[in-house]
Amino acid sequence: MNEANRRSRWPNTANLHLLINNQTATRTSRASNHWISASMCGQDATLERLRVDRQLEEALTHGPDPLHLAEVFGLDEKTAMRYADSARALLQQTVEHSASPSGKELGQD
Repeated sequence: MNEANRRSRWPNTANLHLLINNQTATRTSRASNHWISASMCGQDATLERLRVDRQLEEALTHGPDPLHLAEVFGLDEKTAMRYADSARALLQQTVEHSASPSGKELGQD
């Protein structure tokens, strides 16, 4: 479930956990291991991939600030710096890609 879907389904939830369901959306506890396992069964995504993706999304959305990442996710400084560096590299690639002219702009067909 992406963040927009979550926000539209449970706009006022106080639950900060990544995975929530009908029972946990109105509380602050986490979803049960059974519910998470059943929900993840047969999916390409893993909990580790979701966690990494969420941390990288935070770095891309709020800027590659390791202090912010450490505070939001409770990361140690080296891990927060690694995510910030990855976000910075992705942001730089995006800027370079959008700034580079296409073949048509260079007169190529």
